[in-house]
Amino acid sequence: MTGSNYGLICSMPPSKSRARSATFKTIAVVGKHLAAGIAQSLSQIADFLVQAGHGVVFETETSKNIELKGFAVMTPAEIGRHADAAIVVGGDGTMLGIARQLAPYNVPLIGINQGRLGFMTDIPFERMMPLLADMLNGKVESEQRSLLEGSVLRDGEVIFHALAFNDVVVSRGAGSGMVELRVEVDGHFMYNQRSDGLIAATPTGSTAYALSAGGPLLHPSLTGIVLVPIAPHALSNRPIVVPDSSEILIEVIAGRDISVNFDMQSLASLLHHDRIVIKRSAHMITFLHPQGWSYYDTLREKLHWNEYPSAEGRLK
Repeated sequence: MTGSNYGLICSMPPSKSRARSATFKTIAVVGKHLAAGIAQSLSQIADFLVQAGHGVVFETETSKNIELKGFAVMTPAEIGRHADAAIVVGGDGTMLGIARQLAPYNVPLIGINQGRLGFMTDIPFERMMPLLADMLNGKVESEQRSLLEGSVLRDGEVIFHALAFNDVVVSRGAGSGMVELRVEVDGHFMYNQRSDGLIAATPTGSTAYALSAGGPLLHPSLTGIVLVPIAPHALSNRPIVVPDSSEILIEVIAGRDISVNFDMQSLASLLHHDRIVIKRSAHMITFLHPQGWSYYDTLREKLHWNEYPSAEGRLK
């Protein structure tokens, strides 16, 4: 079945249910590829959505790993044109992959965590049904997050271009020494840096590789890009947050086996004097959360911050 079979979404339930759920008439379902038990989870979600009055479509790659009949199958581009929201089941890697593809269409995303960390897929798998029911009935909170776009220039020509939701990382190969990078911000020379590489991260990506490399946490609502050196030779090379209106230029001066990756999912090999131009993308990603959701709750849970529920506990 392909996107041209859009009319085969599913048999619709009574009109009363459709009217109650009119905000999200068509919902796309995206699942982590080849994950154990994912077919049962996706089937459960699809049945629930049909009963609640929604049309359901499955993303193309997701459909290859399951055997659910009676639903339309769509590419991300078709989902962008036809769906009112997308439910993503998996981990943050699954969310990163589909978010970049749907960003040009501004399809709101709902993340159900069937991975490990789950900073972006924040709905616990074991509680997904009651929370989905509440959200699809209007008990929902919405937030928008920024992306980066980057181009690799070689001899003045663009040879690679991609979006990044978390980060753009220029780094050395596993068996090579340090790289030397020249960094400009808005045409102003900032530094030459010898290190294992450099991370340019969005506020969302500040909890990913940038955090492991010693970068700061940025609230997702902030407008900034964080630059984090990876194991710099000079300890004075510290992370810095620049305005997200900035254009960042990174030039490869020296080093071997150097590459640039976007969310660790898109990769380009680099040569000396290649330039990587990074700026904020014009696209945004909309996340939908259960009512009462808090970014600080997510940080506390995922980073295992201590919490003391009482005055007595705080004194211990």
